[in-house]
Amino acid sequence: MKNTLLAIIFGLLSYSTFAQELEYDNKNYIDNIATVLLTKNIDIYDPMPIIRLNSNETLKLSFDQLQGQNEFFNYTYVHCDANWQPSEMMQSEYLQGNPMGEITNFTYSTNTYQQYVHYRLTFPTQNMKITRSGNYLLKVFKNFNEEELVLTRRFMVLDEQTSVSADVKPATSPEYRFTKQEVDFTVDYKDFNIPNPFMDVNVTILQNNSWTTAIYNLKPQFVNSNKLTFNYEEENLFDGAHEFRFFDIRTLRAFSNQVVDKYMDTVMNVVLRPDETRSHQAYLRWIDYNGKRVVENKDGVNIVEDGDYAMVHFTLDTRDKSKLGDIYIYGGLSDWQCKEEFKMHYDSATGMYKASVLLKQSYYNYHYVLKDKEGNIDYSFTEGSHYETENDYTILVYHRNVYYGYDELIGIATRNSLAEANR
Repeated sequence: MKNTLLAIIFGLLSYSTFAQELEYDNKNYIDNIATVLLTKNIDIYDPMPIIRLNSNETLKLSFDQLQGQNEFFNYTYVHCDANWQPSEMMQSEYLQGNPMGEITNFTYSTNTYQQYVHYRLTFPTQNMKITRSGNYLLKVFKNFNEEELVLTRRFMVLDEQTSVSADVKPATSPEYRFTKQEVDFTVDYKDFNIPNPFMDVNVTILQNNSWTTAIYNLKPQFVNSNKLTFNYEEENLFDGAHEFRFFDIRTLRAFSNQVVDKYMDTVMNVVLRPDETRSHQAYLRWIDYNGKRVVENKDGVNIVEDGDYAMVHFTLDTRDKSKLGDIYIYGGLSDWQCKEEFKMHYDSATGMYKASVLLKQSYYNYHYVLKDKEGNIDYSFTEGSHYETENDYTILVYHRNVYYGYDELIGIATRNSLAEANR
């Protein structure tokens, strides 16, 4: 009896060690998971991770685990509604074939100070076919145990039944005329059957692929001959912000843009030029990648396995803002989230904010943002906000399929604010 009780306690302790609460977001559940990319070609110019239903299109996941030995990883998909909550469908209703796959493609790093194992996955496969459109969560876990989570990433499957025409312009409201951008659009659902567009259609708008600042649940204002009009003046506004800052560590052997010092301890350390706040500065245009990153290694033969990691030291010259909130390094490098490892700390001795982050060799874009006490992201204290700033926008049109009880993705449009301004 005593041995049985001990076994139960040990089992519960082991379960609690590995079990983590699933979040329907882009998240790493293990500290040594790094440089996670999910796109069509692991290319910064690719749009969001979207594939078309019943097509041969695939997505590619890549990530590093910062250790010398490989592990056994599995994956599956979870269908979600338009607001990224699990849908009511059973897995067999949206997945044909195996309910679980294996990640068998991995390589070891070579000629690097930081050891890691690089994993790759191309999906969906013929053995795990997706049969419904909508939002999906890719869930990666260990050893066939879905509670032992490794990472989750969002992706979408499109069943295009609509055409979307959109216009990005300075805000109509005089209050926001010089600081915000307005996204107006019309959805033509042609011959697609939508019995109640005001109830059954939801639209999400993203700026620069960021789910954190996305606008959800937009409803049409007017319906006219199968055309839905979304022409709001406040509900569809985004901060213009400023063009992204950048630094280049594609080579660690020479100094490059924004790098002022390098030194070696257990890994290479890279010190960036101290940044200043831009809230008081006029808008200045330059070419950027809208927060994305170019994962590239110029020092070795192989871009992936020879790419090393460096401890990158950031400094922001500004007063203590702790009464207002916390300052974070923000962009594609942080999965467009205010993550703890990207949180900056105020150094009263120097009067500056500082942070050190382990990053892979790449060309990076980033912003500094203030996360206020209510959890809102604010650019006004760090970057400023200008209507002229060049930004990418993605419009996602969802329809509530009443018969099957799920949100299907029936339309998409992408627009660039600069392209719209120059039309």
